[in-house]
Amino acid sequence: MPLAAVLWNGGISFGGVIAFIYADLLILPILNIYRRYYGIRMALVLLGTFFAAMVGAGYLVELLFGVAGLIPAERTATVMQEGISGNYTTWLNIAFLALAAVLVVRFLRTGGISMLRMMGAPPDEYARH
Repeated sequence: MPLAAVLWNGGISFGGVIAFIYADLLILPILNIYRRYYGIRMALVLLGTFFAAMVGAGYLVELLFGVAGLIPAERTATVMQEGISGNYTTWLNIAFLALAAVLVVRFLRTGGISMLRMMGAPPDEYARH
């Protein structure tokens, strides 16, 4: 989203910003997964479909928002630089990190690793012990 705000401030159209946001569907690792799972032809069909949907949605948003007068006239989007702050979520994160550490220690002390090994073994293997 920050890059979309920078593009908006740089003069790209409103529909172009929307199409840029929708372009997250076209990342290479996901296309590679599609290729492995469905094959190259279906991956190319999905690539074309997602690309057409992205472009079409961008144009449609540009037209509809333009006709309705909903596109902002001023391009004053700012990208904020925020650092680490201590609010209630910080303290909740610390508390649940401590709870997770306690649960991991308990798991290790009560034989959790051997239980996981047993679960991964074939049924007849652990019956012999």
